[in-house]
Amino acid sequence: MNSAELLVRCLEAEGIEYVFGVPGEENADLMMALESSETVRFVLTRHEQGAAFMAEVYGRLTGNPACCLATLGPGATNLITGVADANMDRAPMLVLTGQGSTRRLHKESHQIMDVVQMFEPVTKWATSIRHADVIPETVRKAVRIARSEKPGAVLIELPEDIAGEQTDERPLPVKRYRRSVPDGATIERAFDILSSAERPIIIAGNGCIRTRASRSLRALCELTGIGVLSTFMAKGAVDSDAPYCLYTIGLSQKDIVSCALDAADVVLTLGFDMVEYHPHLWNADRDKSIIHVDFIPSEIDACYQPQVELVGDLAFSMEALIERFAAAGTPEYDFSAQAAARRMMGDALHLHDDDHDAGPVRPQKVLADLRDVLAPDGLVLSDVGAHKMWIARHYHCHQPNTCLIPNGFCSMGFALPGAIAAALVDSGRQVVAVTGDGGFLMNVQEMETAARLALPITVLVWEDHAYGLIAWKQMNEFGRHSELSFGNPDWNLLAGAFGWQGHRVTGADTLRSCLERAIGERGPSLVSIPIDYSENARLTKQLGELVCPI
Repeated sequence: MNSAELLVRCLEAEGIEYVFGVPGEENADLMMALESSETVRFVLTRHEQGAAFMAEVYGRLTGNPACCLATLGPGATNLITGVADANMDRAPMLVLTGQGSTRRLHKESHQIMDVVQMFEPVTKWATSIRHADVIPETVRKAVRIARSEKPGAVLIELPEDIAGEQTDERPLPVKRYRRSVPDGATIERAFDILSSAERPIIIAGNGCIRTRASRSLRALCELTGIGVLSTFMAKGAVDSDAPYCLYTIGLSQKDIVSCALDAADVVLTLGFDMVEYHPHLWNADRDKSIIHVDFIPSEIDACYQPQVELVGDLAFSMEALIERFAAAGTPEYDFSAQAAARRMMGDALHLHDDDHDAGPVRPQKVLADLRDVLAPDGLVLSDVGAHKMWIARHYHCHQPNTCLIPNGFCSMGFALPGAIAAALVDSGRQVVAVTGDGGFLMNVQEMETAARLALPITVLVWEDHAYGLIAWKQMNEFGRHSELSFGNPDWNLLAGAFGWQGHRVTGADTLRSCLERAIGERGPSLVSIPIDYSENARLTKQLGELVCPI
């Protein structure tokens, strides 16, 4: 077989299911090889960035990599934002790019640029194949690196002349390794600190949405009663109905649930990613006793200096603590501050559930109705913008991986292509993308992809005719904002042009029925909602005047 065919056979051996992308002439051999594959499906997208976001969401939902594909030059550069987003949000991904012939890479030549060097800052590993026989080793290594904690993106470049080379090599057998675990003495030190604490609290990070980690976290909390603050990317790691769920933390302003963190004497961080929530926001005085539990050692930070680090398999570390608590008994912890924070936050979450006004709808009302309409396993994907802050604060989950928020690299344009991938992963699941009018138009071309694939996704566009999050932040800092307004299309006409169902919400009184109708339709649906973002300033004022109850 030739190199391209061998590469596809290697992808098949690794269990790769999808390649999303836009091909070019430099990966023609690879496209022909993909066409003959019985197990790897190629999905043609309308922009390379959309392909990268699709591969990212597939990786976040399944824990296994998908591929995004582009040609050389501009095709490769179009991938970068989505690849960076996946890498910083810890999604396993393979990036496949074409390249010009190796006979012209040493000189100035049409569309030639150093793709490998360009991708090195946004991937865990980037490499170019220069001989057909190394493909099995390269793919096996790439998948292992992409899947290893913390997961991320890996680039494989295949020059056009190498792609046609003949080879007698075959795929390597796939072998998994067992993650290392912390030693017993370190676990004992962590247990001793927790046992002597009076007001411990847990910050659950992105690592906790792994299936085993979420299960172990819930067991630890059921046994000890310790409250859990979830980062944006850990939503659903614990059930929002559980008494130990303290909702979400991560806003730059001090929120109600921050009061419980202020009162804590020991902070147990589990799978915590510093890219989500900087420690200076919750440990500015550097006086918290921190136990770091994660797959990898902690990042060095002046406000994050753990007393002990349990480095290794996250679920194993939690199970080891559970065993010790079960044997020794749970101390009489003081959870009064945590209970008060949960009670106050719960009241705030339901303040506008019964709105029935016509006109622009409050963000809180949209999210309350959306939560009621969706099944417990229904999936919400948030784009980036002002709506993301409201989703983070007000939308809560019962299961892991039922709310995906990009919060490491935080790229706009994520939600629509992400919803497409989510529907491919599970076509029977309710999938709703929530996006602003700014972020939606950044990858609006993928509406055609969703229509072509006849996917039952729903997109809610929150319309305010501006880059609302930037306006919100500028208002907070300067008391005014720069020119951030723009026009929008007629959303129903846009939906019809792409073969979608289109709906327009006229007020809180029609919102729920509109959501139910759109989510129940076959094929993609677009729902435009005029949003009352005057709530942004009200929230800022409320949080600025916050007084902790205990």
